[in-house]
Amino acid sequence: MGAGLSKLLEIKGISKRFPAVVANDDISFEVARGEIHALLGENGAGKSTLVKIIYGVMQSDSGSMSLNGAAYAPASPAFARASGVAMVFQHFSLFEAMTVSENIALGLKDGGTGAQCAPRIREFSAKYGLSVHPESCVGDLSVGERQRVEILRCLMQSPSLLIMDEPTSVLTPQEADGLFITLRKLSENGVAILYISHRLAEIRELCHAATVLRAGRVVATCDPRRESSRSLAEMMIGTTLAEADAPVRPAGEIRLEANGLSAPAAGPFGVALRDINFSLRAGEILGIAGVAGNGQTELMEALTGESLTAPDMVRLHQVPIGALGASARRRAGMAFAPEERLGVALSPDMSLTDNAFVTARDTMSLSRYGLLRMTTAAEFARSVIEVFDVRSSGPDQEARCLSGGNLQKYVIGREILQNPSVLVASQPTWGVDASAAAAIHRALADMAAKGAAVLLISQDLDELMRLSTRFAVLSDGKLSEVQETKSVTVEQVGLMMGGARGFEERRHVAA
Repeated sequence: MGAGLSKLLEIKGISKRFPAVVANDDISFEVARGEIHALLGENGAGKSTLVKIIYGVMQSDSGSMSLNGAAYAPASPAFARASGVAMVFQHFSLFEAMTVSENIALGLKDGGTGAQCAPRIREFSAKYGLSVHPESCVGDLSVGERQRVEILRCLMQSPSLLIMDEPTSVLTPQEADGLFITLRKLSENGVAILYISHRLAEIRELCHAATVLRAGRVVATCDPRRESSRSLAEMMIGTTLAEADAPVRPAGEIRLEANGLSAPAAGPFGVALRDINFSLRAGEILGIAGVAGNGQTELMEALTGESLTAPDMVRLHQVPIGALGASARRRAGMAFAPEERLGVALSPDMSLTDNAFVTARDTMSLSRYGLLRMTTAAEFARSVIEVFDVRSSGPDQEARCLSGGNLQKYVIGREILQNPSVLVASQPTWGVDASAAAAIHRALADMAAKGAAVLLISQDLDELMRLSTRFAVLSDGKLSEVQETKSVTVEQVGLMMGGARGFEERRHVAA
């Protein structure tokens, strides 16, 4: 707790046990008024369980909490909100077909109608620099604007403690800068912020204090402004962190091409692809940057074969494949790691062995004469677990029981061990901790170094700048010119990702 700051939230000996794991084990720390306090840890370290206890989603087995000097034991999120605790979740909970004011009114007790709520929205918007129009339809807003709506809805509850879970994971650098200005204003006004993020550079820039969890226990407290990103990561994982660099192997023959690739929007709020062109060569990582909702879903579906195009719009090894489905593309040497882990890449209720069949049935000969080879599939799943250090009880464990980082390592490992000539990976480290991200980065870099071609679709600019040899930016369904990564700065890429909105954001932040 910072010097001269009074205590707002005190946590003493909080523990929470589940049948197979101790999620929180005797956790104790304090958060001061006006303090931006980071909660750090690997996936599975206990962060999500702890903030759910603070917000009343679940109750602890033992220990106690106090808020503003009084005993605090929220039985529900409604009780927490009434006590002055608000939370901005990683995944937005907004109705896209409704206006900003209608969404905010729904989230407020006695909020009235959207029209009645609009004046207060303008007041809070001006006070905290969260520029949104109450009458705007949420479906028309950028990701950064939607996050402002979520924050405004929390601030209009007049919280004393604001919990934020991965708030910049879908923002451009300019939008993140704007968010930091708002959070600092809240801090100056005495609001405490409990901040969860895997982006350690922003933790060092923004936060006054940090509590580090590992395996459900507090293992360190520090002032992150006095630490490096590496030292914070090593506190989290308890060992030395090894990082990967972009491959230096000279690029070889063209493996994958998009030629005037166009495709309709995926749903009413999707973005149509418009004349996408690129070539991906053996031994390189081609990065595709962009803010979520700018056509990444449509591009991934067009490349994987989930949506079909004219044959020549997608070529693999010079052969037109735009009209082929996903299975045929896999048999031809492609592999895919989609953004959505559970429900798309993996079936949550199936074991890791059963999930091996989802993509590797043909390439790894997991079936013969129409019969499933369960022993072979289990051996393949066990190989993925061992090679990629997937923390699990074994091939028979259900996918839903794994943490996000371990799910992602399994997905990436399952694809890489099929030895594809081309891998298309979308948001491969989204929401995972530093250790899991480093492992995935090393795997992608090693794959390219061995001669495979990797297409990396990501919103994480640090990831793209470190790993990719060339990159382009996807904005509003159009792809920029492919450039050498070393020829541009993160600032320039961020503005390209934001498009026109990015430049408006920059002027707003400067003002």
